[in-house]
Amino acid sequence: MAGEVHKNHLPIKRRPYRFRRAPLRSAGGLRLGVLGVLVVLQGTSALFFLGDVTADFLALGFDPHTTYEGIATLALLCGVALGLVEMWRTANRMRRAENALKMASGAFADLLEDRFDMWRLTPAEAEVALLTLKGFDGPEIARLRGTADGTVRAQLGRIYAKSGCNGRGQFVSLFIDALLDDPVTGGSGREVPVSSAS
Repeated sequence: MAGEVHKNHLPIKRRPYRFRRAPLRSAGGLRLGVLGVLVVLQGTSALFFLGDVTADFLALGFDPHTTYEGIATLALLCGVALGLVEMWRTANRMRRAENALKMASGAFADLLEDRFDMWRLTPAEAEVALLTLKGFDGPEIARLRGTADGTVRAQLGRIYAKSGCNGRGQFVSLFIDALLDDPVTGGSGREVPVSSAS
């Protein structure tokens, strides 16, 4: 059964609750890239105007045209500086958001593993429990695992009995309640509420 892929392409693993955490993709990556392109264009323009202003100043000295170009170049250089500051801030925000999401994801993975081990679920029961938490119902789980509906119903009954739940809703709420109540602790030891990490 390990590694088998059914017709909906969902891989079945022996111990599904030891899942790998997917790499995180930041939505701010595009913004950071656009800011980078704008800063490069502004920087190139600023260098061009700076050279032009310098040449005009050496040839003409201070006159209205040179003064106007000097002010425009100064404004452009300020724009480049502000763009660099915004890029730095965006990169920091992205890094903090990704770290918080990694901590929340790791907290949920650890919670699953701890609970499943505490309840002494078999690998098959753990797989059914995980699919239940993902929102699949009994017939869908049976189809995904290639087993009979009755087998899945029996496994769900044992899972609910071992976890002290009276049904699917209470079983799912055990994990939601635990994540909302327990803070996530980062590598620095500072506690971050999971609700703020999303």
